[in-house]
Amino acid sequence: MNSMLGYVVVAFLSLAVLFLPRDWSVKFGNESTQGSSVRLLSRRELSSYDGEEGSKGLYLAILGQVFDVHKGYKHYGRGGAYHFMAGKDASLAFISGDFTENGLTDDVSSLSPQQVVALYDWLSFYQREYQNVGLVIGRFYSRTGQPTEALLHVQASLAEGQQLKAQSEAEMVRYPACNTQWSAAMGGRVWCSTKSGGVERDWTGVPRKLFSPGSSGVRCVCVEDPAAAEEDQNLQKYDSCPPHADSCSVEEF
Repeated sequence: MNSMLGYVVVAFLSLAVLFLPRDWSVKFGNESTQGSSVRLLSRRELSSYDGEEGSKGLYLAILGQVFDVHKGYKHYGRGGAYHFMAGKDASLAFISGDFTENGLTDDVSSLSPQQVVALYDWLSFYQREYQNVGLVIGRFYSRTGQPTEALLHVQASLAEGQQLKAQSEAEMVRYPACNTQWSAAMGGRVWCSTKSGGVERDWTGVPRKLFSPGSSGVRCVCVEDPAAAEEDQNLQKYDSCPPHADSCSVEEF
């Protein structure tokens, strides 16, 4: 338990450098920077930047960070495809695709670690493309601009998601995907090549079914050493296919 807590704390501190505003001593936007801290907006204040007639501007927030998206007015302004995100933090909708009133929320507790990674990819996009003008007081930041417990949990989920992503990428290199083909006349076929799965290598490999723990799914992968693969219980041969063949006829993928 202590080691896990230490991991979460280290992950949080490391990610804070990447995703929290770079200079906490400077106020964002066009406001004065004389001896003031980061700009903090209540949800009500943020809603006054929804791009509607008479509004103060055009802002949106993601994970509590507020961005001036006026230069993207055709997307976020009145009549724009993403106008429903203006003036609020609708973090969940970036991943769920639920643009109803219930879906336009900053409650991301339902997201998996992998989905949190995708959400932070969106955050990185806004950090690159738009001006960060402050923080929203509420779910992710306190009235003094400090990260809340909710943000700490999201950061921990991000760290877990990044670890899972790294493991998945390592597995894809170790076991590249097969080439696949299916036709009504010939049925299905899976085969390996030195470039299958988008992984260029100096070996071809043999097709095997890879079962992922905790999932009912199975995918075809190329295994370099068939003998060594015998020791992996998650790898199985295709029926009626020679163990060293680089191409197999299959009934289904």
